[in-house]
Amino acid sequence: MEEKIAELEALLFVHGEPLAFAKIAKLLGTDDSGARGLVAEYEKRLIGADRGLGIVSSDDRVQLTTKPVFSRILESFVKAELSEDLSPASLETLAIVGYFGPISRARIDYQRGVNSQFILRSLLLRGLVERSPDPHRPNAYLYSPSFETLKYLGVQKQSDLPDHAKFRSLLERFEASEGTGEPAVLPADTAGVSEEPTEPSDTSA
Repeated sequence: MEEKIAELEALLFVHGEPLAFAKIAKLLGTDDSGARGLVAEYEKRLIGADRGLGIVSSDDRVQLTTKPVFSRILESFVKAELSEDLSPASLETLAIVGYFGPISRARIDYQRGVNSQFILRSLLLRGLVERSPDPHRPNAYLYSPSFETLKYLGVQKQSDLPDHAKFRSLLERFEASEGTGEPAVLPADTAGVSEEPTEPSDTSA
């Protein structure tokens, strides 16, 4: 039980958006009843005042969220974050979206090795990236650079970015290697492309 609860927590944290009970059951190797039981147990453990997270659920999906009681401090944090220059992590994420978008958050997280939910939300609020529904995955989204970002960088389209074809080729090789089961990650310099974007003054909150 403890291991399954930990696995559930990791799934909800990484996914970041509502996750179907059916998918939870499949990933954790249980049935629908087992998945709902794990979610119910995990929700009980989050009720205490010493926990900052909570669970929001519907008939078929569940999501890990912050508790409403912390909305004021989180709002202050977000406002402060938006008033500052882009952090190295934000620039890294923006570069990945710029060169490989449309790209899912799951793939961004995989390449960065960390959860990118907050950074993507910040980039969305700044108007630097755009989000659109994933046509192949219900309740999932794809991220692309915004027109404002492309305009700020002085290019008319994504393919005009420096070495765009080179990095797209690397992505295709990466995706092909995934199908063979061989380990592969994009090179570290993917996130360190030339002419890294900085925050446009007219898009900050």
